[in-house]
Amino acid sequence: MSKIFITGSADGLGQMASKLLIMQGHEVVIHARNANRAKDALTKIPSAASVLTADLSSIDETKLLAEKVNQLGVFDAVIHNVGVYQASAKEIFVVNTIAPYILTCLIQKPKRLIYLSSGMHLHGRPNLEHVKQNTDRISYSDSKLHIMMMTLAVARHWPGVYCNAVDPGWVPTKMGGRNAPDDLQKGYETQAWLAVSSDKQTQVSGRYFFHQKERSYNPMADDGPSQEKLIDQLSVITGASLPKEN
Repeated sequence: MSKIFITGSADGLGQMASKLLIMQGHEVVIHARNANRAKDALTKIPSAASVLTADLSSIDETKLLAEKVNQLGVFDAVIHNVGVYQASAKEIFVVNTIAPYILTCLIQKPKRLIYLSSGMHLHGRPNLEHVKQNTDRISYSDSKLHIMMMTLAVARHWPGVYCNAVDPGWVPTKMGGRNAPDDLQKGYETQAWLAVSSDKQTQVSGRYFFHQKERSYNPMADDGPSQEKLIDQLSVITGASLPKEN
């Protein structure tokens, strides 16, 4: 049995992944934005080990969430599922880029890390000149490219952790809309699979998966100096530093 923490699991893909992992016999801690959503989440996922609350558009609340997670001990896997799309550029940057960075830095190192990227990252640019200011120039696609860059940087610095990114596809969730064409089940199954499976395909790091298969990603994410610049800038913004093994 694995112990897993999933952000943004009050609804959508995070909720579905939680239900699947619990059904498989794993211990799952879920996350909701506020107390009302937490209460609603527990009615939908009554077998969750617990639910933690934090608004990840707040840097301070995100840091407190990391403390709450650490109070529960070390996790086998953390799934950074939370994300926003129809929001201001500032909120997109804080929730999609900054929050996963803070939680990665401050939560005790798990055995596996899964980050939710998007096929739209292929159209993104690092836009590192806008990260510390002018964040209204950061798009959703840019934020998901940041996630891919972060995945590769963490995989490089933490060789003992399986660290990968997932494109769940354009799936019919609240974010994707009811007419989204991709396979919803494959969308949440892939993050759950990467979190717990003993398949050799999951025992890798620095990869990008779509529906349980590796895919190529935006080559801009591979640039090591850009990865380090992003990490350094996020450290300055948040006051949280990524522990580095190499």
